[in-house]
Amino acid sequence: MKVTVLTGGTSSERDVAIASAVQIVQALRTRGHAVAVVDTARGFIPEPDETRLLSGNVGREPPSIADLIALERGLLLSGLGSLPVIREADVVFVSLHGGRGEDGTLQALLDVVGVPYTGSGALGTGLAMDKDVSKRLFRIAGIPTADWIMAPVKAREAGDQLGWPLVVKPSKQGSTVGLTLVKDASGFDEAVEVAARYDDEVMVEAFVPGRELTVGILDGRPLAVGEIISQHEIFDYECKYTPGMAEEIFPAKLPPGPTERCQQLGLAAHRALKLGGYSRADFRLTPDGDLVCLEVNALPGMTSTSLLPQSAGAVGIPFAELCERICLAVKPA
Repeated sequence: MKVTVLTGGTSSERDVAIASAVQIVQALRTRGHAVAVVDTARGFIPEPDETRLLSGNVGREPPSIADLIALERGLLLSGLGSLPVIREADVVFVSLHGGRGEDGTLQALLDVVGVPYTGSGALGTGLAMDKDVSKRLFRIAGIPTADWIMAPVKAREAGDQLGWPLVVKPSKQGSTVGLTLVKDASGFDEAVEVAARYDDEVMVEAFVPGRELTVGILDGRPLAVGEIISQHEIFDYECKYTPGMAEEIFPAKLPPGPTERCQQLGLAAHRALKLGGYSRADFRLTPDGDLVCLEVNALPGMTSTSLLPQSAGAVGIPFAELCERICLAVKPA
């Protein structure tokens, strides 16, 4: 196959997207596929220049907003569909996280161009990215999720409605960028301000204590359930992308009942958001044994420390095969 990997972009998750692309490009080439790379902020990356683009690691913090603004008027909205490596590809592998790559904009553009691409369509991708809309759909589908309210809201009102501690986060963002665990009213306003730097809508959510679980979905079937034991109270950006900051156990050490329930709810959440191809659903297992869905990732990370590849690996699907299966699951344009 001729595969073009779309990566980079201008969101705060740019480094994560590039780190994912490193793994995807190498894996697909080992399977004999012809792979090209396009940075949606800078254009086609010739193979001799790939090393420079793909050599970076994910840091402890996301890129600065100032650096991202400089890239904002990139290729995505000005001429992506005119590139031969896009139009001539058998499939476009979307390795983007956050921003226009994960809110449905890119998917809609590729629909217009008529190029097959991996993952979910424009509608499902957009639904999954908007956490407020996602949670509304979870409730309709009978999928347990934490209570929440949307800003603007006063600290006292939020505490009265949801209790302390609270999670304050951008409604349309990933990798826990801009997320703060707020333990009392004194830190509330600052947390809202931080989240608002990354999105014009801020969610205030009840904190759910318990074990952190995750399950991948591939081709309409759940993969292995995993457990994340983080060095921080929240599985935040640093813990996600810094080796040694979290222990990730696949399969999770759970009885059959909770494991099967997590897989069922993960698949139900995938379907509720009209997702296709693959996704990853995150949960908390409370001390009382209840499962609460935190969110679903329509384009989960594919880095060396990412959870979806581990979820697949635990059921006997090695990384290169996973990448190839994601490509082969794409419907013709």
